Amino acid sequence: MKSVAVLLLLICAAPLAAAEPVRYEQDIHPLLAAHCVKCHGPDKQQAELRVDSVAGLTTGGNTGPAIIPGKSVESLLIEAVAGGDDASPMPPEGPRLKPTEIALLKQWIDQGAKGPTVEAPAAAKPVVSKHWAYQPIANPAPPTTKQATWARNPIDQFVLAKVEAAGLAPSPEADRSTLLRRLSLDLTGLPPTPEELDAFLSDTSAGAYEAAVERLLASPHYGEHWGRYWLDAARYADSNGYTIDSARTMWKYRDWVIDAINRDLPFDQFTVEQLAGDMLPDATIDQRVATGFHRNTLRNEEGGTDQEQFRVEAVVDRVSTTGSVFLGLTLGCARCHDHKYDAISQREFYQYFAIFNNADEPALPLPTNQQTKEEPAIAAEIAQTEKRLADVDQSGIGRQKDWEARLLAEVDLLAGDNKSPEVLAVLSPMMITLRVAPDKRSAAQVKLLRDEFQKHDSERIPVMQALNDLKERHKQLKAKVTTALVMRERAEPRVTHVHLRGDFLRPGAVVQPNVMAVLPRLEHEGKSASRLDFARWLIGKQNPLTARVTVNRVWQRYFGQGIVGTENDFGVQGDRPTHPELLDWLATRFMQQGWSMKQLHRLIVTSATYRQSSHARADIAQKDPYNKLLARQARLRLEAEMIRDAALVSSGLLSREVGGPGVYPPQPKAMFSFTQTAKYWAESKDEDRYRRAMYTFFWRSSPYPFLTVFDAPDANTTCTRRVRSNTPLQALTLANDPAFVEFAVALAARMLNTSAKDDIARVRAGARFTLSRDPTEAEEKTLVDYLKKQRQSFVAKPDAARQVAAGKALAGFEPVEAASWVGVGRVLLNLDEFVTRE
Repeated sequence: MKSVAVLLLLICAAPLAAAEPVRYEQDIHPLLAAHCVKCHGPDKQQAELRVDSVAGLTTGGNTGPAIIPGKSVESLLIEAVAGGDDASPMPPEGPRLKPTEIALLKQWIDQGAKGPTVEAPAAAKPVVSKHWAYQPIANPAPPTTKQATWARNPIDQFVLAKVEAAGLAPSPEADRSTLLRRLSLDLTGLPPTPEELDAFLSDTSAGAYEAAVERLLASPHYGEHWGRYWLDAARYADSNGYTIDSARTMWKYRDWVIDAINRDLPFDQFTVEQLAGDMLPDATIDQRVATGFHRNTLRNEEGGTDQEQFRVEAVVDRVSTTGSVFLGLTLGCARCHDHKYDAISQREFYQYFAIFNNADEPALPLPTNQQTKEEPAIAAEIAQTEKRLADVDQSGIGRQKDWEARLLAEVDLLAGDNKSPEVLAVLSPMMITLRVAPDKRSAAQVKLLRDEFQKHDSERIPVMQALNDLKERHKQLKAKVTTALVMRERAEPRVTHVHLRGDFLRPGAVVQPNVMAVLPRLEHEGKSASRLDFARWLIGKQNPLTARVTVNRVWQRYFGQGIVGTENDFGVQGDRPTHPELLDWLATRFMQQGWSMKQLHRLIVTSATYRQSSHARADIAQKDPYNKLLARQARLRLEAEMIRDAALVSSGLLSREVGGPGVYPPQPKAMFSFTQTAKYWAESKDEDRYRRAMYTFFWRSSPYPFLTVFDAPDANTTCTRRVRSNTPLQALTLANDPAFVEFAVALAARMLNTSAKDDIARVRAGARFTLSRDPTEAEEKTLVDYLKKQRQSFVAKPDAARQVAAGKALAGFEPVEAASWVGVGRVLLNLDEFVTRE
C-alpha cells in the first residue's frame, strides 16, 4: 500500500495530466542528477541502481525496475522519493524533492517515460581496490640478512630480516626431545612413542630430523590430524542439528578427506572435487562423495517448517563457508545489504548464491562388495518368484470358479429360500456379488472376488509368503547399505533473485552466477557459470586470495597465529600481514609445487624458524609481546582431540585403526537429559573404546562433553581457528573424568610393567610415556615423594585401594601399590606440559 503522502501527491498532481509533455533532457535528467546520481550513478550504484539514464531506470536495481512507463502508481521511484511504507523519502542526505518535482516525475512516467532516441550514459567506473589482498600475488626474492648462516631455507630469510630490523636475534634450536614431540604433534596429532624417541635420539646423522619429517608425513595419522582441521572448516558433524538433531551418515566424507590428505591430493583438485566433484566428466564415486563438503549444512526436521526457508538457509551457509574457507572474506555480511566495509554488494552475494542454488541434495548408496553381490541375487530371486506368482494367478481361474461355487452354496444354505431384500441387505458385498452372473459383474466386483479368492488360494499363499520374505530381505539389505550425502546439479536450474533485506519471501531482481567485480572475471563456457566453473576459478592462478588464505591457515597451525592474524577476514577490516612478502612467497611456491600440501608442510617444518625454542625471553616480551616477528616458537595448548589422543598414546590404549563409522566412548550418563530426544549412545567396547577422538560420534545438540570443555567447535558454522581457553573445569576433567581415570589406570599398569623395578626408574618411564623426555632430579623427587604419600594413604584405606585398582589392567598387582601408581598417572596426565606443545 502506498502512503497517504503519495496518495495526496497523486491527487494534487491530477491537473497536470493535460499539460504539455514533460521533456526528459530539460526536466527530468537535471532533477535526478541533482538529487539521486550521487548514490545511483556511474561512480556509485547503491542497491545496483543507476538513475542517470532511462535505460537504468527501467532496468532498475536489486528491487526491480525503478519505473514502469505509463504506471507511476506502480513505479518504485515515486515511492522512494515520496516516502512510503513508513520509510523516509530519498535521498537520505541533502535536499529532497519538492512536491511539484515529484509530480513532474509522475507525469513523465505516466506519459510513457520517453527519453532520447540515442542515449549514451557515462560508463560505470570499474570496481578497483588498492587493498593488499586483492592485488596479484607477487614472487618476491628472499631478503639478505646479517646472520646468513642461521637460515635453513628462504622462510628464515624473510623472518630473520624482520627480527634483525627490530634489534632482536632468533632463539636457539629446541632440544631434540622437544623437537620430535613438537614435530609429531604438529604432523600427526600424536606424541612420539618411547621407541620413536629413542630411535631419533640415537640417530646422530645429519639428516635425522629430515628423516623424521618424512616418516611422519608418510604416516596414515598425518591425514587424520590435518583432516580434522579441514573438518572444522567443513562444519562436519554426525547429526542434522536444530532441536530434533537426528543422526545422519557423513563418515564416508570424513574418510574421503583423510584419504585425500594422506595421498597428497593437490589442493586445487581437492577444492574442485569438494565443490563440484559431481560435475566432473565421468565423475567417480569418490569425487561424488567429496561433495559432502557442502552437505554438512544443518537440516531442520521440525513439523510445520517451511522446507524452502531452510533450503535457502543451507545455500546461504554454503556461500558464507566458501567465502571464509577459500577467499578469507566475510561474504555473509552482504546477505541483507551491501557489505559495510568490503567491496561486496548485496547483488554479488546473491550471484554467489546462484552458483550453489542449482544443486539437489541426494543420498548416494555405497554398498560393500558383499552387498553388491547379494543385491542382484536377491533381485533376481524376487523376479523369478513374481513370475511364478503370475503363473499361479493365471492358472487360478478354474480354482476360483470352484471356490465361488462352494461359497455360493454356503450362502444359499444360510439364506434358505427367502431371498428378500432384507436378507440381502445383511449380506456382505462379496456375498451379494456372488449372486450376480459372471458376465454381469462390474470391474469392481470382479476385483473384489479375485482379491478375496487369492487370500484363500492354497497354491498362491506359499508363493506370496516367499515373495514377501524376499522383499523384506531386500529391504533389510538396502537399509544396511551405507550412504553418503552428496550434491547433484539439477537439469533445470532454479531462478535466483536478490532477497530484499535477506528475506527469501521478498524476491527482488533476478541475478546470474558470478563473483565480486573487484576480483578477476569468472570465465565460463555455457549460458551461465556453474559450480564447476566457480571451483576452477577459485584455484585459478589469477585469483589473489585462495593460495594466500590457504598457506596462511597452515602457517597458523604451526605458530599459533597466521601471517594474517584474522585468518577468515582478508578484507579491509582484517589485520594486515606481518610478513607480506613471505606470505606471497609461500603462496607462489605452493602453486608452483603443484598445490602440494605435503611440500608446504615440509618447507615450514624444516625451517630454522620452526625449529626454534619456545622459551620466553625478556627482550622479545618488551619489543614484540605477541611474538608476531617469530624470534621464538610458540607454546600452544593442545586442542581437545589431541589431548585425548595423547592420553591414549601415553597409556598404551590407542587404537590406530583409520576410518569407519563414529564410535561411542564413555561419557556421563545424563548427557541427553537436556536434549529434545534421547540420543543413541551405546558405549563402545574393545578397540572402538580407544579410537582417536576425531571418530567420536558428534551430536550437534549434545557434543561429547570432553571436546566442548577443551573448546571444540559446535559444527553449526565453519570454524577456521579454534579459541584456546584456560578454565578450572579443564583441570577437573583431566583429573576426574571417568575416561581419564581409566587412562591413568592403564598408564599405572604400563609403568608397573616396565623392566624397571625401582620407583625412580618407573617415574622416569612415566615421564617418557607422557612428556617424551626424562624428568629432572627435582621432578623425580617430587613424584616419588607423592608416590610415598599415596602409599601411606591407601594403606590406611585398603577398600579405596581395591576400588581404584579394580579391573583387568592392574590384575596381579597388590592393590595399595597399584592404586598409588594410579595417583602418579593422574598427576602426569594433568600436567600443564602434557597438554602443551612446546
